[in-house]
Amino acid sequence: MEDTLSGLRSLMATHSPPLDALVVPSEDYHQSEYVSARDKRREFVSGFTGSAGLALVTKNEALLWTDGRYFLQASQELSAQWKLMRIGEDPAVDIWIADNLPKEAFIGVDPWCISIDTAQRWERAFFEKRQKLVQTTKNLIDEVWINRPQAEINAVIVQPLKFAGRSVADKLKDLRKRLLQEQARGIIFTALDEVAWLYNIRGSDVAYCPVVHAFAIVTANSAFIYVDKQKVSVEVQAHLVENEIEIRDYTAVSSDVTLLATDDLDTLSTVKRLNGGHQAEENSNNLIWADPGSCCYALYAKLNPDTVLLQQSPLALAKALKNSVELDGLKKAHIRDGAAVVQYLVWLDKKMQDVYGASGYFLEKESAKKEKQLQSLKLTEVTVSDQLESFRASKENFKGLSFPTISSVGSNAAIIHYSPKAEACAELDPDKIYLFDSGAQYLDGTTDITRTVHFGKPSTHEKACYTAVLKGHIALGNARFPNGTNGHALDILARIPLWKDGLDYRHGTGHGIGSYLNVHEGPHLISFRPQARNVPLQSSMTVTDEPGYYEDGEFGIRLENVLIVKEADTKFNFGDKGYLSFEHITWAPYQTKLIDLKLLSPEEINWVNSYHSTCRDILAPYLDEVENAWLKKATEPIGA
Repeated sequence: MEDTLSGLRSLMATHSPPLDALVVPSEDYHQSEYVSARDKRREFVSGFTGSAGLALVTKNEALLWTDGRYFLQASQELSAQWKLMRIGEDPAVDIWIADNLPKEAFIGVDPWCISIDTAQRWERAFFEKRQKLVQTTKNLIDEVWINRPQAEINAVIVQPLKFAGRSVADKLKDLRKRLLQEQARGIIFTALDEVAWLYNIRGSDVAYCPVVHAFAIVTANSAFIYVDKQKVSVEVQAHLVENEIEIRDYTAVSSDVTLLATDDLDTLSTVKRLNGGHQAEENSNNLIWADPGSCCYALYAKLNPDTVLLQQSPLALAKALKNSVELDGLKKAHIRDGAAVVQYLVWLDKKMQDVYGASGYFLEKESAKKEKQLQSLKLTEVTVSDQLESFRASKENFKGLSFPTISSVGSNAAIIHYSPKAEACAELDPDKIYLFDSGAQYLDGTTDITRTVHFGKPSTHEKACYTAVLKGHIALGNARFPNGTNGHALDILARIPLWKDGLDYRHGTGHGIGSYLNVHEGPHLISFRPQARNVPLQSSMTVTDEPGYYEDGEFGIRLENVLIVKEADTKFNFGDKGYLSFEHITWAPYQTKLIDLKLLSPEEINWVNSYHSTCRDILAPYLDEVENAWLKKATEPIGA
């Protein structure tokens, strides 16, 4: 690590101009949340393995910013050379630079790895002290990263209409209508899930995300994809050509954006057009649309800023509003996924009793500790999560996990985005809480579910905390609200039962979920963060409902279901707004042993019983006799 930092500082000193600081973002050229192994530059330089964060290397300091999900993990992973900066508590990176670096300092960054928004915000912060954001021509981390993983050649696949639900032609037609409305003659797409969604393709370039490293440009008359052509099979090529999409090399996007700026890009198109007749009329528009939150600064720098429309991509919302085929696929995927989770709980319950003498999922007794087990029998956070994956892998349309499974025992469960490593993970313990947050990619949908369980005798405090989390989870899921309501307004519903006892959690409450795409999908979210105000919730969106509570060094609790937003059948319709509600599509029991019934209202008890009854009926066809008997017991009515 020390060698890496000193090597980096040497490159900063010899850079033209010499750099006072270098910013190392987590993101790749597409502003992705999850990136491929060769794009994990911030992880390489800092040693911090979380998915979100930003590193800053100055001449004599190294700082890492991350959010509340990762405070504990970062404090454990960072070496003494690094200082942890807590987002929301410490000054933001641009403010810190403006306050702590000298006047006229040069701050380097790879312009491919930051968004237009971020670059412009930093430039405003640096203005007063005449500090300058310098776009490096090469990524300096790549220069010192000796064993950087090679680029992989992973095949592109077509997402068939039976899963996509809408044709590429239909999506392009709608998109071109939006271009006309906004007086734009072209648009640049850099977000990987947007390119995949628009062109009905998928891939495996990023672990857990079925996306392809690709850019896209669409004009009134042409459509382009920028991708390594080695990844494109004859079948995929036929699909793209049939949809009048020009296939260009991945690296050509840079020069093609320059051509787009001068309105010369369409001349490159060799694909036969069916719609070439209305070119003159549509080209009277002069704006180029770029999403300031996802388009990289490097491409923006090639455009004339006066003719750029900086506005959220129209595909963000279009992709979030699921069509009927996608909704049907998501529901089916979640049923199969729920069956896998129940099979896992049945297996784990038996193992905890056999190996550790635990009282098990249903009984509340101290465990009859067994003699030290043979290494081969030992259950660890990793070995059990591998078993969960194998249950999922047996299900129809399974393609892989949707994120690294968070399988966490006791104090590890307090690390919100904990990721166990085989060589250093904990052994399961019948006397401690076990939290698992996991999901899968199926051809017909993406899943994400969290359950928290205890195989021994939970404490009164653990039960009270679990019940408060459950109450918040129920309150949000049962909400009814007028059209136009955003996730910032709803976030409080999941926190009120925790606030009552002076408790809270440091993460958002809900995120959208893709249709065989990214497990975290915008543009909406349910959160205390200001960006949750940007987009109201709308019918046919998906969103998670996942409150939690974490006690550092002790335990963590989280419960998560995926919900679909739907129109609510209300008695009245004040203001003719129309009202919305949620429909649960995740099916797995809540552990009733962890519920303190005294803290639940009769309505909440009824809700749990009703959910459990549906759970039993929906999952029964996917389970064997033993599993169904276990589920019947796990979903017995409470409070009777």
